Amino acid sequence: MTWLNFEFNHLSGPIPPTIGSGLANLEVLDLDSNQFIGKIPKSISNASKLIHLNLGLNKFSGVIPIVLGNLTNLIEIKLYGNDLNGLIPTTINKLQGLQFLDPSNNRLKGCVIDELFQIRSLSELHLAYNMFSGLLPQCLENLTFLQKLDLSSNKLVSHIPHSIWSLKDIVVVDLSSNALNGTIPLEISSLRALTLLNLSNNQISGNNPPIVGSLQTLQNLSLENNRLNWTIPESLGSMISIEFLDLSQNYLYGVIPKSLESLVHLKYINLSYNLLHGEIPSGGPFTNFTAGSFVMNEDLCGKPQLQMLARVSYYELLQGTNGFDECNFLGQGSFGSVYKGILSSGQIVVVKIFKLDLEEALRSFDTECTAICNLRHCNLVKIINSCSNVDFKSLIMEFMPNGSLERWLYSHNYCLDILQRLNIMIDIASALEYLHHGSSTPIVHCDVKPSNVLLDEDMVAHLSDFGISKLLGEEKLQIYTKTFATVGYMAPEYGLKGVVSMKGDVYNYGVMLMEVFIKKKPTNDMFVEGLSLKDWVSKSTPHSIVNVLDTNLLQRDHRIGNILLNISSIFELALNCCIDLPEKRMNMADVMMSLEKIKAMIM
Repeated sequence: MTWLNFEFNHLSGPIPPTIGSGLANLEVLDLDSNQFIGKIPKSISNASKLIHLNLGLNKFSGVIPIVLGNLTNLIEIKLYGNDLNGLIPTTINKLQGLQFLDPSNNRLKGCVIDELFQIRSLSELHLAYNMFSGLLPQCLENLTFLQKLDLSSNKLVSHIPHSIWSLKDIVVVDLSSNALNGTIPLEISSLRALTLLNLSNNQISGNNPPIVGSLQTLQNLSLENNRLNWTIPESLGSMISIEFLDLSQNYLYGVIPKSLESLVHLKYINLSYNLLHGEIPSGGPFTNFTAGSFVMNEDLCGKPQLQMLARVSYYELLQGTNGFDECNFLGQGSFGSVYKGILSSGQIVVVKIFKLDLEEALRSFDTECTAICNLRHCNLVKIINSCSNVDFKSLIMEFMPNGSLERWLYSHNYCLDILQRLNIMIDIASALEYLHHGSSTPIVHCDVKPSNVLLDEDMVAHLSDFGISKLLGEEKLQIYTKTFATVGYMAPEYGLKGVVSMKGDVYNYGVMLMEVFIKKKPTNDMFVEGLSLKDWVSKSTPHSIVNVLDTNLLQRDHRIGNILLNISSIFELALNCCIDLPEKRMNMADVMMSLEKIKAMIM
């Protein structure tokens, strides 16, 4: 046997400890996207002719076996999306034919070892979403064939090694979300094949802009949330292939060069939260950009569509809601009333009006509105604008035609299948991951529940009310804890002590994940005398989940017999989100990745 492929099945349990024995001719072992558990057997080293090893998207734990270094014919190793920990074994440098290495999305730690950069044949190295720390090796120039380097979302420190800029054939460099410092050197101009450079969310500084005009192939440049202190160079207009440009949350000053109007492929730009002034260019791609790309600068001006979040007037809202008529009333929340309205432009919107007794807590309303209006994610309800005066404060948000997830769960006229429910929960996990980790200041939602999940015309889920905690501010947030969160969803530490944290959102999310698949609210009458929704699901998982699963799924989905195992995985994930100790709960990045794995197996 030379090829063994079990990818995208429903296989679980440990793989046989003797799997490598008797497979002396095996060249390909592919177990991707299953639910295998346990350690990677050391006997795998007996398959001495192995070329491709893919164990990705499973539940393998423990360390990467040292004996992996004995498989000297390996060209490709994929270990991503497991629960591996410990260090990368130094024997990895024996694999001198290795071209592709991806142990991303695990819990690997320690330093990024020099031995990795002794594998001269490496073409792709993916170490993202681990716990690597310390300094980056200085010997990257050995990897002359390297095309993709992804070390993002770790805990790396120190300067970016100059040797990176000597990799003439590098195509992708992603070092984002670490603690790297230093400057971007002039040598960057020599990377003539580069298509993506992401150095965002670090501590990179410097007073002189890098020479990037020669990067004719660059399509994505992300430098946001650093400490850059320079003017935007005219040469940026020479990057003829650029499609995505994010320089936000730095200390850039001066004007926006008109040379950027020549970037005909530019689809996204974000220059917000800098010190820029002067007129915003109006030609070329700038005809498609809105104010959100330029907010919170020193003194920018531009065409009418670029007016810096000019407030909607109270009179316009009064007209657009027909005097806040009952026919436009959508609902009542802890913080006020919600109406459907039409702006003077003809755009259908939702108007959230805050109660006046929150006036003191909302005294920083105008400043914080600008901040949350600048949040951009495909699974957040877009906050379009605001209306604020002494007696009236409101947010204007995009309208979602398919209403709330709560309506789809509990109305007799609607029914969601398993994939729709899973897609919705993946959408909301993505939104929370962005709020927690996607900006310089983490935002805690505090009230994740089905009524705050809204669905657009394509049934894509959008999380609403994500900025209310930011509007209240840290000092006032605990005062409103009891009215802010919803009973049944709140984490234990939130209800008892008013402790607000990202882990509280994870708990909320876990409760909602269970609710979506069992179609019972945590406040259901059956949950009395010490029995909670969490307890009910826990007692039924994994062997009796058919007793708690929404009966509509059992009746409508002909595949249900084949995917009960995956439903069990969903409940286990939800219960891991709802562990009483906050520090033991998962983070939203891991939650999202786990759901994607489950979805791949269902499909």
